[in-house]
Amino acid sequence: MTTQLSSRPLRKSRSLAVELVSTLQARIKDGTYVAGMRMPTEAEIMVEHGVSRTVVREAISRLQQAQLVVTQHGIGSFVSDSPPDGPGFRIDPVDVETVVDIVNVLELRVSLETESAGLAASRRNLRQLAEMQAAIDEFVRCAAAGLDTIEADFRFHLAIAEATQNPHFFELMRHLGTTLIPRARVNSPQLAKEEKSAYLERVNREHNVIFDAIERQDSDSAKAAMRIHLTNSRERLRRVAEAS
Repeated sequence: MTTQLSSRPLRKSRSLAVELVSTLQARIKDGTYVAGMRMPTEAEIMVEHGVSRTVVREAISRLQQAQLVVTQHGIGSFVSDSPPDGPGFRIDPVDVETVVDIVNVLELRVSLETESAGLAASRRNLRQLAEMQAAIDEFVRCAAAGLDTIEADFRFHLAIAEATQNPHFFELMRHLGTTLIPRARVNSPQLAKEEKSAYLERVNREHNVIFDAIERQDSDSAKAAMRIHLTNSRERLRRVAEAS
């Protein structure tokens, strides 16, 4: 019997950041903010909308992931000259808010990345192996320094997609971006009831198992390791949703 998952978010379903993203996104789409235009400063947005700097930064980050805004460090944020085209397939970071949303993305990843890992094992080259290893090393460095590991995590999965030698895997993964990483949206260590360091160590071990299988060109093992890695995350979140 299938259990109906709750759609209750881990925080308010329409957080301040989501409300701000919706407002700024509407201004970009209706031409109030035209392509190439410099966005208002953080301070200006804070005053106009009555929100904190943290909320503004999260909103701008989501607009970046949606490819609506580009940021030049030390200069400011600008409306993208190349916004996403048309109504084609996309997962908007603004829409990944609830536990169920994240589970849905993980279900897509299980199908996509399991096959990706198998193809990568049979087709990877030395440069791509080096990129995977560099991503693992970056993950370890960031975790040890108490820094964010999301970019390094995504870099590892993107390197595997590239190693399939099929540009469609790479472009889809690149398009989805860090929205794919659950802890970009929720406190994954807390949900797993683990200390953050222990949680990240486990993620790193799983990455290494995947990498080892790809390095020795064992497609079946690479697919199995990727499936386990992603299914672990999915099932933890599914249990949270079912208990809500």
